[in-house]
Amino acid sequence: MYALFQLIGMVIDLYIWALIISAVMSWLVAFNVINMQNRFVYTVSDVLYRITEPALRPIRNILPAMGGLDLSPVVLILLLIFLRNLILVDVARWVLT
Repeated sequence: MYALFQLIGMVIDLYIWALIISAVMSWLVAFNVINMQNRFVYTVSDVLYRITEPALRPIRNILPAMGGLDLSPVVLILLLIFLRNLILVDVARWVLT
């Protein structure tokens, strides 16, 4: 049972990394550091968009517009860290005792 909680924690960690990489890639594309005409860059960016956008869209609808600043990845990362800690510490302790 503990292995299941560890797996859930790892999946949450991987999703957090996907959010960070997606945000950094969007900055690099916005400042023309990387070129979206490159097929590999486009594919990676598209995969990250498809993975992260369904979770970010509801948060963007709730947060007020702040010009060009998008805080939805930060909010989602904080929520995921809270969820991971809740699962790995509190729920795992309660279930395994």
